[in-house]
Amino acid sequence: MKAERSSVAQQDSAPLEVVSLVSLGQHPVSGRLRRAEQDARALELCLALERQSAPGAVSLSAWHASGSEIAPGGEQDQALRGYLGMGLESLTLVTPNAPGADPLKAADPQAAVIDQPVIDVWPLLVTRLKQAAPQLVVCGGQGETGEGSGLLPHLLAESLGWPLVEGIVAIESCDGAHLTALQALPRGQRRRLRVKLPALVSVDSAAPAARQSAFAPARRGELSSLASGELVHDAQAETFSVAPARKRPKRLKRIKATSARDRFKAAAAKAEGGGGKRLEGVSAEEGAAEILKLLREEGVLR
Repeated sequence: MKAERSSVAQQDSAPLEVVSLVSLGQHPVSGRLRRAEQDARALELCLALERQSAPGAVSLSAWHASGSEIAPGGEQDQALRGYLGMGLESLTLVTPNAPGADPLKAADPQAAVIDQPVIDVWPLLVTRLKQAAPQLVVCGGQGETGEGSGLLPHLLAESLGWPLVEGIVAIESCDGAHLTALQALPRGQRRRLRVKLPALVSVDSAAPAARQSAFAPARRGELSSLASGELVHDAQAETFSVAPARKRPKRLKRIKATSARDRFKAAAAKAEGGGGKRLEGVSAEEGAAEILKLLREEGVLR
């Protein structure tokens, strides 16, 4: 009888296994690698859950799936240590059994995408999650590098058969069987959800901003590799052609009126600029040439 009670107590006191999935981010201006903004917010929610729970009630770990080995002191290593600076002692690198070449190490990013194989990392995460069997997995809604399609949470949830909740801005409580969280809705509204565990949640950009990464903990933290499956190539992504984004054409100003009075005022209002040109008695070719000239000046055509 005592043995049964002790086993039940030990089962009830088992810590809640929480995994935060993190990725490499990219600064929008400089292009340098950094911690991803949404993934950092997801880790911040996990740290808040650990802080508000009883000591030892939550076991938090952070994983980064990589198709290659990360060189110590490299740009990727420095970026991942931004998560360690948030208070983690270690970060697990989920890698294939036979790591391949790293596209980010190439001198030319365009050549890297074309010449190097593209490794699909989500099967590695599925294998590792099945082995570790955590109760809660938290990640960002969309990555800043790679395809950035936002499909990773959906692929993981479908493969594991777990419920997926998107747009989370706060984790209120977790009793080991259910999770209570706030979901972001349009126009600043919030919805409280109760989800049965195990579950996977993705964090919205409206979640609390991540804390600043401290330098000393980031240096002391450890990056440990863990092989979790065979190397999988993304044959479809290898056919993609990647090019720098081009500035979108400038739109012409449109008048938005909600009533007949506003439409009349807009039609009768005098034009602000004096650069317009009125055409009367011209041929269709001359009118088309002037319209084409205006579109080019406004940046609609190049």
